[in-house]
Amino acid sequence: MSQNNTETREEFTKRILYEDNHLVIMNKLPGELAQGDDTGAEPLVEKVRDYIRVQKQKEGNVFCGLIHRIDRPVSGAIAFARTSKALDRMNKLLKAHEMHKFYWAIVEGIPEIPQRKLVNYMFKNAEKNKSYISDTEKEGWKYAELDYTLLAHSERYSLLEVELHTGRHHQIRAQLSHIGHPIKGDIKYGAKRPELDASICLHARRLYFDHPVTHNQVLVEAEPFNPLFKKILEGGGVEEST
Repeated sequence: MSQNNTETREEFTKRILYEDNHLVIMNKLPGELAQGDDTGAEPLVEKVRDYIRVQKQKEGNVFCGLIHRIDRPVSGAIAFARTSKALDRMNKLLKAHEMHKFYWAIVEGIPEIPQRKLVNYMFKNAEKNKSYISDTEKEGWKYAELDYTLLAHSERYSLLEVELHTGRHHQIRAQLSHIGHPIKGDIKYGAKRPELDASICLHARRLYFDHPVTHNQVLVEAEPFNPLFKKILEGGGVEEST
């Protein structure tokens, strides 16, 4: 997966979208872990922790709480709390659906309906690390809702903006695949072929919410690392081999 393992401190700081004494919001690289797993790769949460330690010249343990997750092959805006109070309050915002998350997705094909709400029910198979979709309510399946808007398209691909209303496992990936428009590169959910770096064309574009301490509105936008997003937005085509 695409991940810069030789990133300099200057390069890292350029990925900071927002920072104060309570929060840090980063632009996550595709292929970068948000939190640790059994691969042993250094997760972003630890990089942010190290950054805070150096910045504040602190010794010993430094608090850094992951507020929400982004799948490893996905890039974009992801928020961390620098204090336990900020983490607790941000968790409450999430539960109240008061942290608004918008994604950009490049999908296969062109949706017939340019603006649409998708409502489904989802079930996560932990063993396969995959989620499944139902159009009807079932016992044990969780409600999932998003809205998408078609921003632009080429001959074979479309750029959608997705507003996520619930945070289910692989929700955007599974719901868009369910309507016949899998995300480019996402072979787990039906894409024709993988991306060369094993990423998928899904990017957490924008976050906005009321600050957990100051209560001022925080709005951040993350620029995609993949140039295909800009290419489609500006009316360019996408080669089938990419």
